[in-house]
Amino acid sequence: MNAFAELLGIRHPIVLGAFGGLSSVALTAAVSEAGGLGSYGLYGYDGDRILRTATELRAVTDSPFAFNIWLPMGDEADPGPQHAVFAQALEPFYEAVGVEVPTRPDRYVPSLDEQLEAIWEAAPAVLSVVYGVPSAELIAEARDRGIRVVGTATTVAEALALEAGGVDAVVASGMEAAGHRVSFLRPAEESLVGTVALVPQVADAVGVPVIAAGGIADRRGVAAAFALGASAVQVGTAFLATAESAANDAHRAAIRGTAADGSVLTRAMSGRLARGARNRAVRAIEASGTIAPFPMQNWLTGRFRTAAGAQNLGELQSLWLGQGAPLARWDAASELFDELVAGVPA
Repeated sequence: MNAFAELLGIRHPIVLGAFGGLSSVALTAAVSEAGGLGSYGLYGYDGDRILRTATELRAVTDSPFAFNIWLPMGDEADPGPQHAVFAQALEPFYEAVGVEVPTRPDRYVPSLDEQLEAIWEAAPAVLSVVYGVPSAELIAEARDRGIRVVGTATTVAEALALEAGGVDAVVASGMEAAGHRVSFLRPAEESLVGTVALVPQVADAVGVPVIAAGGIADRRGVAAAFALGASAVQVGTAFLATAESAANDAHRAAIRGTAADGSVLTRAMSGRLARGARNRAVRAIEASGTIAPFPMQNWLTGRFRTAAGAQNLGELQSLWLGQGAPLARWDAASELFDELVAGVPA
């Protein structure tokens, strides 16, 4: 058996990318049931919602799954008087989807402590983290509970920091990947390394298993990742295009209709650098020059993005997708999974 798969108690070294706001119980369970590691993104989830999600997952699968959280970086904006200024700047988008300009909330995201308390009770097989190195206390608590911890690196230096911090495996996330660039040692704009360059360098630098991510969408990408020294692969965009994901039709159409050079790295939607389609909202917010700091911008745009998603208005959503989007050709998660497994070395 593949060493990584054996470490996590799964049959195949295929990991589902965790989608902040777009994870679904159906897709997570489908990947876990197929023998991979289904992942579920908990960004913005409070303790009660985390526990409900765990209950829903265990109702449909007995297989291991991962929960994913964002570690605080210390520069997050708190609700304050500036909220109204940035909210007013987005008024045209609220009007377009028929919602009121949102007033200042008590908080933009739940605390890490609240999330961890629920995660320890939920006891997923794996806890994956982005935006930093988990604390020694987090690692110790996870180990006491038999939970594996996976960190995410965008550079070799970040991978080394994660290994030194005690993680069980490292995701080497190339700049081709969809969604947020989760760099934490240097600014994301200064940490843009492609998957083909990043994976072998990380594999050479660390002793823990390396999970390749970014631009992998079929058996060819899987085979290439293993040839570069990876022990597993993580796939996001191709799974996001399947029927089991929480993406709507407009988002799936964007994935299949955006060329490899058609995605953009932007701070428009969340205040942090992320890769997705350059739609009307991204263009307008970038042109305005008014982007609130994270997580304020993410919360503010989330008020109209959620409504836009319900109305299938792709031009006003966060259409996260990677440079491998044109390779996302499978409608069912099971079919895509079989395709990916075909690239795993015997």
